[in-house]
Amino acid sequence: MPKPAPDLSHLICDIALYDSENAYEKLFKSLFPALYRFCYYLLKSRELAEEVANDVMITLWKNRKKLPEVQNIKVYTFVIARNLCLNLLNKHSKRELIFLEDIDVQIVLDSLNPEQILINDELKRKLEQATEALPNKCKLVFKLIKEDGLSYKETAAILNISTKTVDAHLVTAVKKLTTVLKAEFNLM
Repeated sequence: MPKPAPDLSHLICDIALYDSENAYEKLFKSLFPALYRFCYYLLKSRELAEEVANDVMITLWKNRKKLPEVQNIKVYTFVIARNLCLNLLNKHSKRELIFLEDIDVQIVLDSLNPEQILINDELKRKLEQATEALPNKCKLVFKLIKEDGLSYKETAAILNISTKTVDAHLVTAVKKLTTVLKAEFNLM
């Protein structure tokens, strides 16, 4: 049975008020995996993704006294990660400017229950294949909302687009995935 997610606002208060390393460790364990996946989708490098995700977490610790002023810590960390990734991509490209829409995104599904992995393996494989066929922005929106559990508003803030655009991308993604999966499993 998966452990319940820690109360992030309580952890933030402990970190800001008491410099609690224990609370920071829990915050790190709660946020780092999703940040790493997000950075990996943007950077296509495990080393760079880990470096950026670590930089985000270090930034949180360095600015710990100001964290209670942050309204949504998840959005805050993803926006920092997005900006660091784009800065890194631009720095490495030197001549070529890379837009978020041009970045190829790979969706990696994971589950905490190994039994579910076995049972849903075929469905996941088909879903991954169908997801790969989605336009890049649709893939990224689908991943942030369906895998990382972010809201439309949070996703819009991270990608710097409107919530209506997020909704349009998600609707497009779900329609395309539904069509593919219905056809694969003869559900029409």
